[in-house]
Amino acid sequence: MTDSFSGLRPRGLARRSLLSTSAAMAAGAVAGCALPGQAQTAPKTPFEVTPTTIPIAGSTLQFPVRRIYCIGRNYAAHAREMGSDPTREPPFFFQKPTDAIQNVAPGTVADHPYPTLTKNYHYEVELVAALHKGGRDVPVEQALDLVYGYAIGLDMTRRDLQRAMGNEKKPWEIGKSFDHAAPIGPIHPVSLVGHPKQGAIWLKVNGETRQSADLSMMIWSVAEQISNLSKAFELLPGDIIYSGTPENVGPVVKGDVLDCHIDGLPNLGLRIV
Repeated sequence: MTDSFSGLRPRGLARRSLLSTSAAMAAGAVAGCALPGQAQTAPKTPFEVTPTTIPIAGSTLQFPVRRIYCIGRNYAAHAREMGSDPTREPPFFFQKPTDAIQNVAPGTVADHPYPTLTKNYHYEVELVAALHKGGRDVPVEQALDLVYGYAIGLDMTRRDLQRAMGNEKKPWEIGKSFDHAAPIGPIHPVSLVGHPKQGAIWLKVNGETRQSADLSMMIWSVAEQISNLSKAFELLPGDIIYSGTPENVGPVVKGDVLDCHIDGLPNLGLRIV
C-alpha cells in the first residue's frame, strides 16, 4: 500500500522522512542557522554586550573592532632597551581585549585611570592599522589592500607585572590586557591619509619629549606585519594592529599629561588620574 500524498513511497518510509525533516528543522532553529526560505535572525541572549567601536574621521560611521593585535619590539632601539637582538628576532604578536579600547577625541585631554596592581605604569605610542578586509597567507604585496585606515594609539603597560610574569615563564597578559589599556584616536581612512610609511612619531610627558623616532624605523612594515599575522590567524574585517613603539618607554604617575603625535594624524592627549 502506498501513502496517499506520495503515491510512490511506503507509508512508513514517508512518515520517517517527515519526522527526519521536522527534527532537522528543529535542530536548525536551535542552532540559529538559516534554513532555506527563512531569514537569518539574531540569536536571543539573556543580556546585551555593548560592541566596541572607534569613530571614523570625517564620518558619522563607527569602525567595529573584532580583535586587537600588537607587535612587540618593532623598533630596533626599543628592542635593545627591552633586552633583545633586533637583527635576529622574528616578529611576534600578542592581543588585547577589545574592551581595552579608550576612545580619545582630537583636541581633548582624556582622563585615563591609573590601573590597579602596578607601581610601574608605562606608555608606548604607536601607529594603528585598521582592516576592512581579511585573508590567510596574504602576500606582502597585497597586504595594504586590507587596510581601511590608520589611527594613533597607546599600548599602555603594567611593566612590573609584565616583567614578573616573563621572569616566571608565564603569560604576561596581566601586564598588557586590562581596562583602558588601548587608548586610541579616530580612524582616518586611507583615502584621506594614504599609507604612512615615514614621518615623525613622538610622545611628550608634561611637555618633555620622551619618545621620538620616525615610522620608517620600523623593523617590520605594516604590510609585513599583516602578512606575518595572516600566517598564524585568519584576519577579518574589524581587526586592528598596533604596529610597535620607539625607544625610551617609561613610567607615568597620577597627574601626568601625555601628548602623542604621528605626522598626518591629530595628536592624542591623556591625563593620568
